[in-house]
Amino acid sequence: MTVQINSNYLENYSRDYARLVCERFFSSRQFITGQDIIQLTSSTQVNFFIIKRLFELWQEELAKLKSSPYFDYRDIAVHEALTQFMNVLSRRIKVERTNLEPLVQEAVCQAIQVATDPVSFYQKEIGKAPAGKINEFLRENKKYYKWHDKAVVFLIDKTGFGHDSDAYLRAIAANYQVVKDSFESVNLLLATLGDVKAFDMDLYLENKPDTSEVQPDVVSVPETQSSFFEKIEENRSFQQASPPPAEPIQPKQAVDIAPPVKKPFISGGASLEASKLKAHFAMESYRGMKGIIGELSESLALNQRFMFTKELFDGNADLLRHALKSIDEAGSFDAAVDLINSRYVSELDWKTDSEAVREFLQLVYRKYAD
Repeated sequence: MTVQINSNYLENYSRDYARLVCERFFSSRQFITGQDIIQLTSSTQVNFFIIKRLFELWQEELAKLKSSPYFDYRDIAVHEALTQFMNVLSRRIKVERTNLEPLVQEAVCQAIQVATDPVSFYQKEIGKAPAGKINEFLRENKKYYKWHDKAVVFLIDKTGFGHDSDAYLRAIAANYQVVKDSFESVNLLLATLGDVKAFDMDLYLENKPDTSEVQPDVVSVPETQSSFFEKIEENRSFQQASPPPAEPIQPKQAVDIAPPVKKPFISGGASLEASKLKAHFAMESYRGMKGIIGELSESLALNQRFMFTKELFDGNADLLRHALKSIDEAGSFDAAVDLINSRYVSELDWKTDSEAVREFLQLVYRKYAD
């Protein structure tokens, strides 16, 4: 059965929820900070959708600055200074009630939609991505997806950069059928809203389907067609399950999207070359984030620990901890790369062009970059 939404109930519920939350928080305070928002309600998804919207507004402000015809924003010194300024600004979130309340209302609407109809929600998210940059969009936003995220995060770095949006939309719909049995109960997710205002599923779904398996209203696809926002990843209170396989040929296998030829990550062959890695990472968009990482052993987010342990250190968390401590003591990026080559690349059979290796080395670079 297709989900039939009572939009009036959704609007009224979200408005009432936002009002109650803000009344409670601002009874003794004038402003709310980013860290306050992360813990604002019992619904992690609501909180992170508020942060996601602030991130979008932050990006819009940056785009406005860059649109000025009077300054050369391509100049590297200007780029780095602007990035540092925007990162400082992002860590100084300060929102009054009148501005927060509509953000909470929007976040509640989105949380309910992703809980009850994840396919439609994530297909709409794909529609927000800049042309040709869906993969980058999903990678940047995955930290904000807390509910039913397995419907979409498996696509990151699996389909490459050559597929159009229609291929992504079809993949989400097909993958949902594969992984839906592993999703958390819709009722349990929506119960997290109840400490503010009870949510009535019968009023929300006009046709009242069985909420244990709400069928998505799939978007039709034509056949021919560190800033604060980075650091919030560390607030994840759960570990991501490993993504499902990417191709459904038989039932219970994932969706068929043949990956295009992908440029290998710069690795220097069987071993890693520090000079090439530095040149590669120096060109990436987070240049202004150099040097912000302290001890690697204390800086990894939960999902990074999970990925590195599983994919790089044979599932041995103690080995990962020892490696991070050794890299912290290496003293320089070149020395750290030498250590990684001698102890881990060949011994643990690292695939040096993999995303896990790229992300691991990116962190090491950011620790030691000048």
